[in-house]
Amino acid sequence: MIKTENHLGYISFSGKYLKTLIRKTAESCFGVAGMNPYGAKQGLKSVVGRLQNDESGVILHKCGNKLVIELHISVVYGVNIAVISDSITNKVRYAVEDEAGVPVERVDVYVDGMKS
Repeated sequence: MIKTENHLGYISFSGKYLKTLIRKTAESCFGVAGMNPYGAKQGLKSVVGRLQNDESGVILHKCGNKLVIELHISVVYGVNIAVISDSITNKVRYAVEDEAGVPVERVDVYVDGMKS
């Protein structure tokens, strides 16, 4: 649960909502082939089949009152990875801050694979 404060009071967001918002935003960027499960928890859930598609490849950390986002993606072969990473970072930061009103400290994009 992520809590934020604005002029109306406190607002709470579930981690699932934020992960779904972030995943859909990242997947809509040009050159992204998909999201990859990362870590023991997501890896085990994906093997067992209990991992929701909305949670795969997105890891959230809270740093004070700001959010740190880790994304694990696969990209399409032949695209400029630096440009894709920059585009994803800007788009995800804007979506989270605009839609949810949660300030973002940083967005880390990890390219785990390429698909043709």
